[in-house]
Amino acid sequence: MTSPGMSRAIRRQAVIIVATLATAYVASHFFRAANVTIGLDLMRDLGIGPEALGALTGAFFFGFSAMQIPCGFLFDRYGPRRTVTGMLGVAVIGAALFTLAADWPQLLAGRALMGAGFGVMLIGSMVVISRWFPPDRFATLAGIVLSVGLLGNLLATTPLAWGTEMIGWRGVFGLMVAFTALAALGVWVIVRDAPPGHPFLARTPETAAEMMQGLGEVLKNPQLKFIIALNFCNYACTFTVQGLWGGPFLREVHGLSRVESGNVLLVAVVAYQIGMLTISPLDRVFDTRKRIAIAGTLLIAAILATLALWAKAPLWVAMAAIVGIGFLSASSTMVMTHGRGIFPDRLIGRGIATMNTSVMLGVACMQTLSGVIVGAFDPLPDGARSEDAYRTLFGFMVVVLLIAVTVYGRSRDIRPSDELRARQAALTQQVRPQRVA
Repeated sequence: MTSPGMSRAIRRQAVIIVATLATAYVASHFFRAANVTIGLDLMRDLGIGPEALGALTGAFFFGFSAMQIPCGFLFDRYGPRRTVTGMLGVAVIGAALFTLAADWPQLLAGRALMGAGFGVMLIGSMVVISRWFPPDRFATLAGIVLSVGLLGNLLATTPLAWGTEMIGWRGVFGLMVAFTALAALGVWVIVRDAPPGHPFLARTPETAAEMMQGLGEVLKNPQLKFIIALNFCNYACTFTVQGLWGGPFLREVHGLSRVESGNVLLVAVVAYQIGMLTISPLDRVFDTRKRIAIAGTLLIAAILATLALWAKAPLWVAMAAIVGIGFLSASSTMVMTHGRGIFPDRLIGRGIATMNTSVMLGVACMQTLSGVIVGAFDPLPDGARSEDAYRTLFGFMVVVLLIAVTVYGRSRDIRPSDELRARQAALTQQVRPQRVA
């Protein structure tokens, strides 16, 4: 891993590798969020209804979730470079199929393949970061990768709308397919699994039985269940607001237009990026991850509670709440960083994959359940949902987050200083035999 004693060339290589992965991650966020902007175009061009559009949106996350555990095996056996490159190829095929689709089944298949292919990006980046950089830099660099990736969300708003008017959504998607293919090539040429001398490079590949045994070790980790509780719920609640109901809430309850509500959500995405750069380094400042994750989640719950309890709240309150939730969404990264610390390096791929599976399944479950909650209320005469429907949804999410924090509170904190001491002790043990010899 990079350290003050390593050469400037190695440190520069590490930065270039992470930058390459972060750039490729932009495509993942673009395709994930694009349906919000081109949904009406898809329904018009292919003659599908809102139910089919909803299924398309969910297909990405189900494809994403389905590949997490398999990719964990691939990371630990073949390394991030080959795994990410190969799965980005799958994403390119899925995106091309979606772009050229003539009917809904082709759209669905393309969307699912995109989710499966892009599902490796975050895990691959985290595995690489954990091997090229010291443990106390992990949260900061993971936050930077996520922040860069969120540029894809920004591209999927106003730029996608403008591009659709100019060359159609298929033309814009074609450009992004080409970008993804180039990103896959860049990963293959630039990314390396670990720095020179890292144990991963001298490993003996595990057999299938050993890989399954390793997964069993991950699942039996006594700390995992506590961390997964919050991992499953934190991002699920924030993304259900940011990616599904935030816009309708602003339009149906507060009377904003489509463009006006979109502008608020755009600011929320920017706030999320700022949050990544602000919250991620705090573990080194306060030497804790658990307390930062709890504090961020409780603040999200407080904002949701305000929306749930304040009937006919002013527009500025609703707008500030949406943006505030966007900023605090970055606290989910601290939960993932905490979870990474409970696994040894040889299980890091499977460990992070297991946690990321819980994140995406949490999103899928929460979005599905949120639709049931909002749909349980009769629409108003104009077809809009009432404020009570949204307030009930927000209140439900408050309860979910408080339960998750209670369970997570039983976990053992993994402090950056503890990891650094453990790593230094391991390096010292490796050096002593060499000196004796």
